[in-house]
Amino acid sequence: MKIFYRDEIEEAVDYSAILKAIEESFSIYSQGEAVIPSPAALHFEDPPGDCHIKYGFAKKGDYYVVKIASGFSHNPQIGLPSNNGLMILFDKKTGETMALLLDKGYLTDIRTAAAGAVTAKYLAPTNVTSIGIVGTGAQAFYQLQWLKFATSCRQVMVWGRDAAKARQFCNHPDLQDFQMSVAKDLDELTASCNLIVTTTTSAHPLLFAHQIRAGTHITAVGADDVGKQELDPFIFTKADHIFVDSRRQCALVGDTSYALQKGLIQEKQMIEIGEAILNPELRRTSDDQITIADLTGVAIQDLQIAIQAYQALDLINSQKD
Repeated sequence: MKIFYRDEIEEAVDYSAILKAIEESFSIYSQGEAVIPSPAALHFEDPPGDCHIKYGFAKKGDYYVVKIASGFSHNPQIGLPSNNGLMILFDKKTGETMALLLDKGYLTDIRTAAAGAVTAKYLAPTNVTSIGIVGTGAQAFYQLQWLKFATSCRQVMVWGRDAAKARQFCNHPDLQDFQMSVAKDLDELTASCNLIVTTTTSAHPLLFAHQIRAGTHITAVGADDVGKQELDPFIFTKADHIFVDSRRQCALVGDTSYALQKGLIQEKQMIEIGEAILNPELRRTSDDQITIADLTGVAIQDLQIAIQAYQALDLINSQKD
């Protein structure tokens, strides 16, 4: 078994290879070529936090993965990052442990960001005039960083509950390719941006139906578990297309689940992103349409990025020997 740590994992990141791997993961899943059991989750109250355990394999692949990812929102108050975790990659034929990826949640962060970029590539308006980022944490940063590979738009408006953190986010040295501004409120952001990404751990809706104008695409990534919600369920009644990473999973958790539970939409309206990648006729047909993509995170993405990281690291180490 090989053990890899976050610093060497970060150095081995190949953006184009990861984007390709995550794009393939959507298609593999929607073609029924992956075995992905329901994830397990632990929830903590004092301090608030959660731990997700996801696992699975591709039918035609050589590996299976087990991923443990935690999120504790109060950690920054004691000088620790909110997210942590690791991935374990196994040989599917023998069960041998191939790699322990001690990434401290980094691979989960960037696989989610890559999924957001792939989603924008296929589902966002052709002409993105301004990007709206809701949230100021690590996932907000990574989503914006990876959107560079999906759109040429560099105009960005950021909203956060803490205006000081939003200003600090706008001055991040690794985001200087963008022209950043802070939204005074979400009304300003929704009026100005036609590609919006929500990245918070909110337990209550932040965006509401009356705020969403024609031509808007929303990628919602924050509500990945029960008790989390970023979108008013009535937004879904305005959408021309509703996309999800997993129809089965988004019926149980995520923003789409609230609209389903209220009877505002039906499950047959949900289009898996993998289906839309494979079938262009399922995507938006006009820049005037409203589209929503609900990303709750599927283990096939963890498998794909774990394989990519392992192979890249193994190649680097072999070249050193």
